[in-house]
Amino acid sequence: MGTRPWVAGLFLLPALVLLGALVVYPIGYSVWRSLYDADGSSFVGMQNYGDIFTDDATFTAVKNTAIWVAVAPALVTGLGLIFAVLMERVRWSTAFKMVIFMPMAISMLAAGIIFRLVYEADPDQGVANAVVVGVHDTFAESSVYPNARPSPQSDLKASGGGAFTTTDTVRAGVPALLPLVGIAPNKLPGDPVDAMPAESAGDEVSGTVWLDFRLGGGGEKGAIDAREKGLSGIKVEAVKDGEVVASAEAADDGTFRLPTEADGAQLRLPASNFAAPYNGVDWLGPSLVTPAIIGAYAWMWAGFAMVLIAAGLAGVDRNLLEAARVDGANEWQVFRRVTVPLLMPVLVVVLITLMINVMKIFDLIFIIAPQPTQDEANVLALQLYNAAFTGSGDLGLGSAIGIVLLLLVMPVMIVNIRRLRRERRR
Repeated sequence: MGTRPWVAGLFLLPALVLLGALVVYPIGYSVWRSLYDADGSSFVGMQNYGDIFTDDATFTAVKNTAIWVAVAPALVTGLGLIFAVLMERVRWSTAFKMVIFMPMAISMLAAGIIFRLVYEADPDQGVANAVVVGVHDTFAESSVYPNARPSPQSDLKASGGGAFTTTDTVRAGVPALLPLVGIAPNKLPGDPVDAMPAESAGDEVSGTVWLDFRLGGGGEKGAIDAREKGLSGIKVEAVKDGEVVASAEAADDGTFRLPTEADGAQLRLPASNFAAPYNGVDWLGPSLVTPAIIGAYAWMWAGFAMVLIAAGLAGVDRNLLEAARVDGANEWQVFRRVTVPLLMPVLVVVLITLMINVMKIFDLIFIIAPQPTQDEANVLALQLYNAAFTGSGDLGLGSAIGIVLLLLVMPVMIVNIRRLRRERRR
């Protein structure tokens, strides 16, 4: 257009100055700084880069970053695709989009705090474990009196595996006494009633299982006293020569009755009465902390993927979909062989954007992972912070990690740029 080069350069100068000051100079200085030791006084060459793959903490960060890049973008893109397709099939699509996209309005800090509470180990506080424990207890019986144990005056002794068995045998007509302690009376489940002595049952074996303790103290140990509570529902087994010949559950007042076969047997309280309750999954333990944080990331970014994919889906020619259905394709075949291939350019954009994003992930891991397991959840961005700004403050190693991150991002950026250029030429 006849524009003089110096005029074009003059207009580009502010952008070039900002680009040089904010991008080129920091990269160049980081490369130079990565070749020196922690305080920058001695030239160490490529030693800092070697430490990345020999230091255990940094090598763990490299492995976890690879896991993030391989899993998180694919998971979020898949969820976004599913949500975008579902959004077209529901009447309340606007509300659906709002609910799915809302987490994007929350900062990483706030999301980290939310999911730190979601993954809390205590089922009374953590939503995830509350759900897991609820499902578990629906299909598996929970123990009746966890942490209960025999009274010192009891004939019950530990018999392995958490069970307790009497040392003497029981006889019909002589009620057995099975006192337990280790539970506060006000912590008993349900609405406990006072324990009652068992009546003689002829040829049958009877007895009482009760809490040999009452608030305020007093009473005789090993005997059923007033206001001491029966242990309802506790299972009692009669054992002869290692075989269970009869079993029963205690009534509300703690009394139980066993058939004639129990005469001359030992009484056993199985371990199922005393096992600690199921408390769920250790979400933030060493083995699950990375998948748990990836789940939090997916919750935040699935809305982003959904919006982009939905925009691409809106531009798909519906005649192609209808033609596939007319030709006999079912909905799954239409989705897999028509919808997904047509959306592939959008899916690639979302996938590449998320791959670049997860390489810089820092906030969620720093906030969600508790200190004892933060090393297992470590990634390169967090290791850069730990190396350069905490502890000894090794700016050389931190700069080397920053350059490695840049090198990891570069291939993805180059692929994205080439793809954009090809689309422009079309």
